[in-house]
Amino acid sequence: MTVVAVLADPPRPGLALPDLVETTPLSAADAADLYAACLKDVFRAVERSGGDLLVNYRPDDLLPDEHVTDTSSEAQLRALAGETLDDVTEARIEPQVGSTVSARAGNTATHLLREEGVDSVAVTRGTAPLLTRTVIDSAAMKLRGNQTVLGPSTRGRTYYAGFTAPVDYEDAFGGPELETLIDRANDAGHRVEFLPMHVGVETAADLRDLLPVLWSRIESERVVPEHTATFVHERGLRVRDGAVVLDG
Repeated sequence: MTVVAVLADPPRPGLALPDLVETTPLSAADAADLYAACLKDVFRAVERSGGDLLVNYRPDDLLPDEHVTDTSSEAQLRALAGETLDDVTEARIEPQVGSTVSARAGNTATHLLREEGVDSVAVTRGTAPLLTRTVIDSAAMKLRGNQTVLGPSTRGRTYYAGFTAPVDYEDAFGGPELETLIDRANDAGHRVEFLPMHVGVETAADLRDLLPVLWSRIESERVVPEHTATFVHERGLRVRDGAVVLDG
């Protein structure tokens, strides 16, 4: 059984997807709503898979002061999971530990593998709406014969990083993330396998990659990430002449 840890921030205006606020027509509130929709789709994908969901939230003491509110990060993400999952009691909801994304992801993976003795652990972000049950289950199969399984995303990142044994995670989830994780896996003597590439949503360039895929699925009545597709459809979010626009 693979524990799939979803690294999640509370979906708050100004904290969620700030690059989109600066580079697209989306407001800070819109960006927070889009991030919440992506999170919901990732939660549902893991719940429907053969993996165990861990909502690994960034606690209030690790948030910038201006984004701390009267509602705790844990309470906000627990409520979001409760709105989304068929049975929220089946999900683990636990805080991240560490000062950087790499430290927090690495601490989670290492703790689960070494202290809890799980067979495998995967780290994903709440910005990967195209992650599906099928992809998660395929990754779990690959982890039976490989120690590291990576899902490449655009711009050198990953949307899924699975391990059956720890690697050196220091600064691994930043910069040229995919290459760094491969180097660390090779250093640890791991066999490495890959998943299909999928877009993660963090920048305007990511949205330009994602939106045509979503709209083509919507218009051809194919399976879509429900919450993200609903947000995109209701806002009329499209790519026109190479730019993200609100075409509603």
